[in-house]
Amino acid sequence: MRPLDLQQIGGELAVKWDDGSESFIALEKLRRACPCAGCQGEVDVLGQLHKGPERALTPAAFELKNLTRVGGYAIQPAWGDGHTSGLFSFDYLKRVAEAT
Repeated sequence: MRPLDLQQIGGELAVKWDDGSESFIALEKLRRACPCAGCQGEVDVLGQLHKGPERALTPAAFELKNLTRVGGYAIQPAWGDGHTSGLFSFDYLKRVAEAT
């Protein structure tokens, strides 16, 4: 599944999917779901999760500054706090949108 259109509308990211469905994802939810190693941690060769200390997110962390498509498989948000390392595959983006 691929997004045909992505637009920020207020505090949400609106996604129109190629199957005709639409999703509206709160920017705070999207930021908290960031899949990068800095946010979610990394698994070592033994399967153990290593995660840095929890960081408090400022209001700027939820301000979407830019959204870049990466190839034909992902988007990369740039947030107001300077965070840009999260790549959201389209499949993962859809799962985030559908999560309650």
